[in-house]
Amino acid sequence: MLGIQLDDPLTEERKNELVDSIAKRIVSRRLETPAVFLLEMHRPLSFIASQAALVAMPFLAPLVGAQRVADFSRLLADHRSVELLIRRIEEMSAERDQPSPSPT
Repeated sequence: MLGIQLDDPLTEERKNELVDSIAKRIVSRRLETPAVFLLEMHRPLSFIASQAALVAMPFLAPLVGAQRVADFSRLLADHRSVELLIRRIEEMSAERDQPSPSPT
């Protein structure tokens, strides 16, 4: 369908790129607490959310790109990826909150 990969599973490299990209955006906006809460609360529904992203693709594709929506859908389809995203958000948040060493 228009050169968009929907059936192939995400490679580990692409999965890590997506997780890092999403986590970086969440942490940079300081939305890690509501994001983790939302992800934890809706983890059992992640597959349904992945299918909803595909249904919404005609509306989301002009904003973020069709392949990115498809990749996000494939990411949500796997419960382990949601856990990976939660852990990465928490790691990036902890890194940001660590005080930087003062030069002496």
